[in-house]
Amino acid sequence: MEARMRKDWLQESVHTIYFGGGTPGMLEPSQLQEILNTLQAHFSVAADAEITIEANPDDIQPGILKLWRQAGINRISLGIQSFHQEELAWMNRSHTAIKSKECIEQIRAAGFTNFSADLIFGSPLSSDQQLKENVDILIAQAIPHISCYALTVEKGTKLNKMIQQKKSNAADDEMQARHFLYITEKLQDKGYEHYEISNFSLPGFASKHNSSYWKGIPYLGLGPSAHSFDGNNIRIANIANNNTYLQLISEGKSPGTPEILSPSDQLNEFIMIHLRRSEGLNLNEVEKIFGKEQAGKIKKESEVYIKNEWIIYNNNIITLTSTGKLMADRIASELFVDQ
Repeated sequence: MEARMRKDWLQESVHTIYFGGGTPGMLEPSQLQEILNTLQAHFSVAADAEITIEANPDDIQPGILKLWRQAGINRISLGIQSFHQEELAWMNRSHTAIKSKECIEQIRAAGFTNFSADLIFGSPLSSDQQLKENVDILIAQAIPHISCYALTVEKGTKLNKMIQQKKSNAADDEMQARHFLYITEKLQDKGYEHYEISNFSLPGFASKHNSSYWKGIPYLGLGPSAHSFDGNNIRIANIANNNTYLQLISEGKSPGTPEILSPSDQLNEFIMIHLRRSEGLNLNEVEKIFGKEQAGKIKKESEVYIKNEWIIYNNNIITLTSTGKLMADRIASELFVDQ
C-alpha cells in the first residue's frame, strides 16, 4: 500500500532492495515474493538489482534458503555476532555457536555466493584469543563481506540492566580499540578491502545498498520506522508504532514526517559520511557543493589531527588513519560547521 502511495519518490531505476531493520526472516517466502512483485509493479527494478535480506542464524534452513532464492533474494546479511557460546548467551542471542557455523555451509549449499556476516567485538567476555578465533573462522570460511561493530549497550535493554545491577561488566574501551585495530590489520592482510569503518569486503563484494547511503543516493524506506531521503535536503521518517502506521496507510495518509535539512545539516552529514569511507573527504567536492569558505574551514580545523597522525591529507582529500578511525565520530564533530 505504501509502495503505491510513494511510487513517484524514486525517478530512476532501483538497483538495491533491502529487507531489514527488524526480523524480515519471520516473513513467509510467499510474503517476500508478494512484496517484491509489488515493488516491481510500481518501480523500475534493475534486472541485476542487489536484493538483500537480514537474517539470524536460526532463520537459516535449506528449504527456506531455496524459497528465498526463488523469490529473488540474492544476498543475505547474517547476524553471526560470535562463534563462542558464552558470548552469544551474554548478548542474549538465541542461536548457538554451532548453528553459526552450520548456517554458513547451508547458505553456500543453497547457491548464495554473495552474503555478509556481522561480528560484534569488545564484549567483556571477549578475550584477545577469542577475538582471534572469531576472525580466523570468518577468514577460513572466505566470507565475502564482513561487518564489525563494537559492542554498544542501549538503554532499556536487559543487558544494560544487568550492567547497572553489577551483574555484568561493561565493555572496556581500551580492549575495544585493540580489537578494532587487530581486525583491521588481519582482514586487510587477507585481501579484504576496508571500504568503510565497520565494513570489509573481498573485491567486488562491497554492499551496493549501504554504499548508496554513503554516496548520498536517493532512497525510499517502506514500513514502520523506515527512513527516506531525496538525495538533496528532504528526509522522511515513518512513524514507529505499527498500529498507527497501519491506520494511516488504510486511510491513504502518509505515515512519515518530513524534515528539511539546512545547508549546515547537509554539510555536516557529508563530512561524517565521507570520513567513514576509504575514499575520504574530498575538499574539492566540498568546495564545489558547499563553497570555498567551508572547504577552507574544514582544512584549517583538520590540521591538529594531521599533526597527531589521526588524519592523512593528500591531494586535498582527508582520510582517517587506523588510529583516527577509533575516534571518527569525535573528529567529524570537531569538523562540523555551526548551525
